[in-house]
Amino acid sequence: MTISVDHIRFGVGIAGNILSFLLFASPMPTFKRIIKNKSVEEFHPYPYLASVMNCMTWIYYGMPFVHPHSVLVVTINSVGLFLQLCYLSIFFFYTGKKYRVHIVGILLAEIVGVAAIVAGTMIGLHTYASRTMVVGILATIFGICMYGAPLSVMYKVIKTKSAESLPSALSVACFLNGVCWAIYALLKFDPYILTGNGVGALLAVIQLALLFIYHSPPKEDEKPSNVELAHIV
Repeated sequence: MTISVDHIRFGVGIAGNILSFLLFASPMPTFKRIIKNKSVEEFHPYPYLASVMNCMTWIYYGMPFVHPHSVLVVTINSVGLFLQLCYLSIFFFYTGKKYRVHIVGILLAEIVGVAAIVAGTMIGLHTYASRTMVVGILATIFGICMYGAPLSVMYKVIKTKSAESLPSALSVACFLNGVCWAIYALLKFDPYILTGNGVGALLAVIQLALLFIYHSPPKEDEKPSNVELAHIV
């Protein structure tokens, strides 16, 4: 039996689904902690809100009327969307009024945004190529935002010389996931999946570098004072 490029690509896609699931599941310990402590502590909902928009856009990208033969893209992002909504539900339950308003407002804006994308592309664009290009560019942008979300604490990591606020499991999962989907995109060239995940892998390398450099917490006399930290957070 001859193994074709399509067979190899499908196998890589299955591996990508598994790695993406691990990526989407990596916040579970955080939410277990939130439930145990009945508090969101210093955690923010924004990475999960970014992931919701990312998943919705890629689900639409993988639809047969936008980019045919992309069922593996649809399956994993559907799972990812479900998990992100579960995380946000837990966050909503244990947070205060401020974040509840933010969560509801941003989710509504994302739903309206995706609806506008769907309506605009279905009514205004009449070929697979044109729909793939527009939705692919948007999905790539949102995907890079999702991958880059943990880097929002990069300045704090460098300033405090401690990578305690960078989740190591998430960084490793981001790297492996980005590499796997980049290979998937190269086997049957897809510039949008390749760009989003290629950049994602590079961002994950930065996270891993910070984890390696600042893996040991600084000594007490090397830690910034409370006054210094007040300017970081």
